Amino acid sequence: MRLDDIADKSVIVTGASQGIGEAVARGFAKAGARVVVHYRSSRESADAVVAEIVANGGTAISMPAALDQPDEVERLVSHTVKAFGAVDILINNAGSFPNAALLDISPDHWRRMYADNVDSTFYCTQAAARHMKSAGGGAIVNVSSISGLNPGNEHSHYNSAKAAVIMFTQSAAQELGPFGIRVNAVAPGLVDRPGLENQWPDGVARFLNAAPLKNLVRPRDVANACLFLASDNAARITGVTIPIDSGVLSTMAY
Repeated sequence: MRLDDIADKSVIVTGASQGIGEAVARGFAKAGARVVVHYRSSRESADAVVAEIVANGGTAISMPAALDQPDEVERLVSHTVKAFGAVDILINNAGSFPNAALLDISPDHWRRMYADNVDSTFYCTQAAARHMKSAGGGAIVNVSSISGLNPGNEHSHYNSAKAAVIMFTQSAAQELGPFGIRVNAVAPGLVDRPGLENQWPDGVARFLNAAPLKNLVRPRDVANACLFLASDNAARITGVTIPIDSGVLSTMAY
């Protein structure tokens, strides 16, 4: 995969202080992009990501924003343009993932789930796309989940929010395509993280049993898919959602 076109591009990665977002930020920086490491409250972690990128010869800065607040999103985008001259690529990764049984979900929990996963994606896409339109194009990648394609138990608010992200991706691709803006999504399966196997041994076991490849998803696997979709390698791809799930969705339902 050639990523020459990523070099010197300006990229915002939301929720980039840890996990998938951190891997995405590192991946784009390694490809030569100028990266905005967004965070909401974990400044120390975000600054550590920036410090490592810079130490390895990359270019990155950290920026805070509450992504459920349109004015803060506008400020994030405008500060990126001021710092790097453009917003060429947006990776909508920020979100939350609490578990709860349907009958136990409060109205506040429901609204918070949609604010974290859907509202943030909408506000960031809208703000970045306005700048991309003026610049003649760009690429947006939304991080959804396989839960938006095949619902997990006790995830009704999360399942439906991530499904909304997938449909928003297709809708945005339709409307923004004429401006040279491509919009795609990735749908990770169970992503490995430190302590996961101890915290959720039964869930890990079920995923590994169902996955034809018999492994968990690594953050860098998601990062590589985002790099592909944002690059000229995917120049004729828009409106799609790519599962990154070790094949779980390919298994029989009965």
